[in-house]
Amino acid sequence: MLYTLAFVLFLIGLYATITKRNLIKIIIGVIIMEQAVNLFLLLVGYRMGGLAPIMDETMTLEEFVSRAVDPLPQALVITSIVISLGSIALMVAIAIRIYEKYGTYDIAEIRRLRG
Repeated sequence: MLYTLAFVLFLIGLYATITKRNLIKIIIGVIIMEQAVNLFLLLVGYRMGGLAPIMDETMTLEEFVSRAVDPLPQALVITSIVISLGSIALMVAIAIRIYEKYGTYDIAEIRRLRG
């Protein structure tokens, strides 16, 4: 069920990115898609009843490996968040520059004004 939620979120973001004409709505669609991918990555590494990936001295290695949550997807999501922050900042900066030049966020209007 949770994988379906990640897929639906991705489809909502894809819909907003493809069908909307406003640059801000397109950027929001990209943000939703990025977060859906992050949710999917976290769900891949989730284990029911799993422990935090921290080993203490009372556990054996076999017990730790059988019960611990995989930390690799968590590290990938942290990296993805940092990269998406940079790409979103770039998209917003470009949208601001386009608004300063054309006075609108509407893509059809920008294409018409460009000539």
